[in-house]
Amino acid sequence: MGAGFSLCFRPSNTISNLNDSSELDADDGGNATYTLPEFSLRQLKAATEGFLSENIVSDNGEKAPKNVVYRGKLEDGRWVAVKRFDYSAWPDSRQFLEEARAVGRLSNKRLANLIGCCCEGNERLLVAEFMPNQTLSNHLFHRESHPMNGAMRLRVALHLAQALEYCSSKGRPLYHGLNASRVLFDQNGNPRLSCFGLMKNSKDGKSYSSNLAYPPEYTRTGRVMPESLIYSFGTILLDLLSGRHTPPSHAVDLIRDKNFLMLMESCLEGHFSNDDGTELLRLASECLQYEPCKRPNPMSLVNALVPLQKETEVPSYVLMDILPGNVPPKQLSPLGEACSRLDLTAIHEILEMAGYKADVEKEPSFDLWTEPMREALNYRKQGDAAFRAKDFQKATSSYTQFIDSGSFESRTMFVRRCLCYLMTDRAKEALKDSMNALKLHPVWPTAFYLQAAALKILGMDNDSQEMLKEGAVLEAIQNNRAESV
Repeated sequence: MGAGFSLCFRPSNTISNLNDSSELDADDGGNATYTLPEFSLRQLKAATEGFLSENIVSDNGEKAPKNVVYRGKLEDGRWVAVKRFDYSAWPDSRQFLEEARAVGRLSNKRLANLIGCCCEGNERLLVAEFMPNQTLSNHLFHRESHPMNGAMRLRVALHLAQALEYCSSKGRPLYHGLNASRVLFDQNGNPRLSCFGLMKNSKDGKSYSSNLAYPPEYTRTGRVMPESLIYSFGTILLDLLSGRHTPPSHAVDLIRDKNFLMLMESCLEGHFSNDDGTELLRLASECLQYEPCKRPNPMSLVNALVPLQKETEVPSYVLMDILPGNVPPKQLSPLGEACSRLDLTAIHEILEMAGYKADVEKEPSFDLWTEPMREALNYRKQGDAAFRAKDFQKATSSYTQFIDSGSFESRTMFVRRCLCYLMTDRAKEALKDSMNALKLHPVWPTAFYLQAAALKILGMDNDSQEMLKEGAVLEAIQNNRAESV
């Protein structure tokens, strides 16, 4: 790391109410008399529909013990996130409860707070506030069509720094596996740090995930320390700047001898001044110092980030382009369910019933038709007849002739041909068609669902689940908008 990187912290008296610690602690439940509520296993089974696989919102992959997070709805109507640990992670119920109660004493607007636990038989579960608007990882790495704007990225960095500073001030300076997937967005689009990382994945403190932002000292000792969080925070700053996941082992090489313009995602051009962009990169560089003692502390991070904030009066949901309010998490539509089950017959029936509603605004008026266009529409007519008759080979041929004619674009045509490919064991071609449909309309749930089906057939189950979740969230948002009109 170049020696020229040194932080110039701006005076704290310029800080706005974004750094008003009294406001952040207004909901603080951290006191010696606090008792973490305990749920029964029956309650959490009911909330998660028996730990239904479709309710899984995250897991740690095949190498991890079965520490899985589910969405659920309690009897009182509250949506919650339920983390279910493998028994081997916490065989001692006393240790588990002590750790959970310590985390439960924290309560802050920058955290997705712990609201309860369950320790019954061999079951070990945590219950937290549910954040309906996905993770930073989703918004940064999987939203090419609608990238997060610069003001929101700076707000994410500040809120995360404030969360770390709060935890440190309350005697919980350790956080396990800090990365972009641990930053969640609440019903108003505000970024919050997941409370689950405040509790170890197991009594021995091991973490099994392969994509966490481990600092250099972890590779030497296998343990994290308070300063380790700062290194991980530095990789998240690079994620925010570049729009790409930063492998911790390559973070230092990535920024060596580079300025922020060389690292910045192209869509952010004009969002940061040279001074602010340079300051952000300098801050990341300080966080990524090899020696833990040379990294800034959480309060220094907050003090450095507050002066960089833009559009501070604009609500987060506006910057995120989402509707405020608690959008109900996933209930898959019939099409989503059919794609999840790979029920191709049901998918066919639903697409046939939907017709070309999605393309109404795209079709040219009759007086604009040309001879090639009439020929193309004839191909479509032939394809639709074959599609209705379940002659998928013929439908594929006719739809291909329509698409190749280039007369006009049809996202419905792509998903119909996508299903034809699935029906004829051509999943790779189907995947390509679902992606082409998304190019035409990047927020179309139907295309996400068809892509999920293609990915599942190709054995890419994790990616398939992500597409189902993406489609479900988009569908919920669109339904909510329709109801509000």
